[in-house]
Amino acid sequence: MAFTLALGSKAPDFKLPGVDGKTHSLADFKDAKLLVVVFSCNHCPFVTGSEARLKALYKNYQPRGVAWVAINANETVNHPTDSFEDMKRRARDDKLPWAYLRDDSQTTARAYGVLRTPHFYVFDAERKLRYTGRMDDNPREADKATTHELADALDALLAGRQPAVPLTNPIGCNVKWLNQEEHWMPPEACDLV
Repeated sequence: MAFTLALGSKAPDFKLPGVDGKTHSLADFKDAKLLVVVFSCNHCPFVTGSEARLKALYKNYQPRGVAWVAINANETVNHPTDSFEDMKRRARDDKLPWAYLRDDSQTTARAYGVLRTPHFYVFDAERKLRYTGRMDDNPREADKATTHELADALDALLAGRQPAVPLTNPIGCNVKWLNQEEHWMPPEACDLV
């Protein structure tokens, strides 16, 4: 069995604290046409390098019925800048417009099968997975990106079509798993395509 959530799978539920002081679950986004779940963090250069583009995508697609949630599951013993307090600071300082949640137990990250940060999952109105992978082919340097798979998938799904490319490998830093060396991935994890 693959580690990463398979296309067509239902979105695993979660109940996680947000930097806004609320506890969030999948049901909080029930009215959205599409739901983008991105596993993120505070320090990864691939996350910070793509943040401006992600904000632009949010600004473009949120008014069209696309909900967004970011989840940070990195362990904080060796990566203290991913702490919940640092998440709150980052959300405030960087004016993150989406819900930013903390997965201390990494249960949600395992349910989704996160490979890297950032790793995007796009679910349709029935919360079935229709796209997973990267935002584009160069998350660190916007001017060098030549593909736009996340935006292409959102456009297709909003138009009632299936994404032409529904599955890509996420590009970024490994998730920092509890009690594992920094670059560890579960044995059943592999490239998606």
